[in-house]
Amino acid sequence: MASWEDGVRRVVPYTPGEQPKDLHIVKLNTNENPYPPSPGVLAALSGVTEDSLRRYPDPAAAVLTKTLADAYHVSPDQVFVGVGSDDVLAMSFLTFFNSGKPILFPDITYSFYEVWADLFRIPYQKQKLNADFEIVRNDYLKENGGIIFPNPNAPTGVLMEKGAVRDILRANPGSVVIVDEAYIDFAPEGSSALSLLPEFENLLVVQTFSKSRSMAGMRIGFAIGSEKLIHYLNDCKYSFNSYTMNQAALAAGKAAAEDSGWYRETVRKVIATRERSKKELSALGFSFADSQTNFLFVRHEKAKARDLFQALRRAGIIVRYFDSPRIDDYLRITIGTDEQMDILFDFLKSYL
Repeated sequence: MASWEDGVRRVVPYTPGEQPKDLHIVKLNTNENPYPPSPGVLAALSGVTEDSLRRYPDPAAAVLTKTLADAYHVSPDQVFVGVGSDDVLAMSFLTFFNSGKPILFPDITYSFYEVWADLFRIPYQKQKLNADFEIVRNDYLKENGGIIFPNPNAPTGVLMEKGAVRDILRANPGSVVIVDEAYIDFAPEGSSALSLLPEFENLLVVQTFSKSRSMAGMRIGFAIGSEKLIHYLNDCKYSFNSYTMNQAALAAGKAAAEDSGWYRETVRKVIATRERSKKELSALGFSFADSQTNFLFVRHEKAKARDLFQALRRAGIIVRYFDSPRIDDYLRITIGTDEQMDILFDFLKSYL
C-alpha cells in the first residue's frame, strides 16, 4: 500500500547555532556583532505607523534598494534584497543553478550550500581546501554549473585575494559566480569583489546586515550584480513570494545603510578586539589561520575541541563546535566585547 510519505521531499536540514535563553551566558557562537546597531535604526522603528503595518510592504523594496544603490554607487536595478542573506542565497540557487551540471563550492564552508543544493536537486561537487584552509583557485577552472564560495570563507576565516577571484571569473564566463561576502567588512579595505562588477556580467556579490551592521535579528540581506542577473532574481522572487521585506525591516535597513560612520566604527572595534584575541590565544597555545572576519577558528594541540567546547559550556561560555571531517578538532569563537573575551581568556588560562 502506497504511503503519503513516498511523495515527501526529504533533506537533512541546516543546523543553526544555539540561541540560549539565559542572558548571562557569554555567547560567542553565532558571529553576531556584540555592539548595538545605529541609533537611527531604533528611531526608524519607532516611526513605523499603524497604517503602514496594515498595508502590504512595497514588493520592490524601493526605499532600501535605492539607499543601498547610493551607498555602493550602483543602479537600483543592480540591487536585490531579501530576508537575510540566506533568503538571497537560496533564491540565487533556485534562479541560477539549473544547467544540470554540478555546481562547485568548498568542502569546508557554509553548510547551508549543501542543504540548498539537496533541497533544489542541484548536483554539486565539493572542492577540497588546502592544508592552510585556503580555497584552491585551480579547482574552479573546470566545467561546472555554477560556483559559490564565501570570501572570507566560513568557518575558517581565510580571505581569498581579489586576483584569484578575478581568475575564477575569467575562466567561467558561462557560469554564474556567487561571492558570499557576509564578513567582508572585517577584511582589509578594497577586498570586496564589488569592484569587479563592471568586468563581469555573471558575478553576484551577496552581503548581509547581520554582522557589521549589528542587525542579525532584523534579517536583511542583499545582492549586487548586473541588471540582467537582478532581473532574473526578481522574476523568481515574484513567482515565489512578492512581499519578502516587511515594513519595519525596510525602515530599519534604510537607516542602517545611511549611517556608514556608525557601522565602520563598530567594525573598527571588532577588528581591534580580534587582533588582541589572536595574541592572547596564541600565547595560550592555540593555532589558527589569519582570520579576516569577526571570528577565529582555533585548535589546541593538547586540548581536544569537543572536551573544551563542553567545559566552556558548563562555565557559561558558548562557542561553536563542528563535528565534521577535517574540522572536528577546531572551535569557532565569535569576537565579542573586550569584557566578554576577557572572561573567555580567564577560563582558558585556568583550564589549560
